[in-house]
Amino acid sequence: MSNSKLTIDSVTVEDGTRIHFKDWGSGPAVVFSHGWPLQGDAWEDQMIFLASHGYRVIAHDRRGHGLSSQPWNGNDMDTYADDLATLLNALDIKDATLVGHSTGGGEVARYIGRHGSARVKKAVLVGAVPPQMVKSDSNPGGLPMSVFDGIRDGVLKDRSQFFKDLTIPFYGYNRPGAKESQGVRDTFWLQGMQCGIKNAYDCIKQFSETDFTEDLKKIDVPVLIVHGDDDQIVPIDASAKTAVKLVKNATLLVYEGAPHGLPTTHKDKLNADLLAFLQKD
Repeated sequence: MSNSKLTIDSVTVEDGTRIHFKDWGSGPAVVFSHGWPLQGDAWEDQMIFLASHGYRVIAHDRRGHGLSSQPWNGNDMDTYADDLATLLNALDIKDATLVGHSTGGGEVARYIGRHGSARVKKAVLVGAVPPQMVKSDSNPGGLPMSVFDGIRDGVLKDRSQFFKDLTIPFYGYNRPGAKESQGVRDTFWLQGMQCGIKNAYDCIKQFSETDFTEDLKKIDVPVLIVHGDDDQIVPIDASAKTAVKLVKNATLLVYEGAPHGLPTTHKDKLNADLLAFLQKD
């Protein structure tokens, strides 16, 4: 957009919101969209790996999250996608691979649905929410609204404790044999607490109720879908296994026993699979 203002680590979008981003390395561009309630740093394991293998890696903090502004308004999926578009336009990114985890997977799908694939070569959806999370007549396999009402309640009552508790199913630490990392749990909490409470609250509706079916049908670039079959946050059947049928050119990789937070718990496997997908013609 003509009125966007670009600095070395931020772009100011149309409504004045400042979107913070990191831009490392050089080579073909890989652009990361993070999950809720995290920030671009959630992708650090993938970013340092790919930047060390000849790629330019870019990760922004969604509005309201991380180091970005915390506006009262605009906390909706269309605006998230438009913010991403402003960033890609400002940096004049071409032939990008868009990678989205969880809510970020919805952001990637909605970006292509709204803005097309002129700047996009490929896309990767990791533990992603599309086509839709909440149960409805058209989505009988989804989760009941009470699940998301519970998340809203947790954020309003004591979000600090809620985020700490959420790390257990998020990383599968409640499974037999799981090796719990207090550091990983602390990092999730720290990133979550950097998200504005209004922004975190509003985003729950966006990741749970948004229907990305038509966005997925519009995707006309190769897509890699990665999902853990023990994802307790975004169950695989109503998400990845449904999404792969809606995208024209999609491949599904199922990580056996992997949790929602697989970019951290299964980082070596994901890094290798991302590199292989990027290197494919």
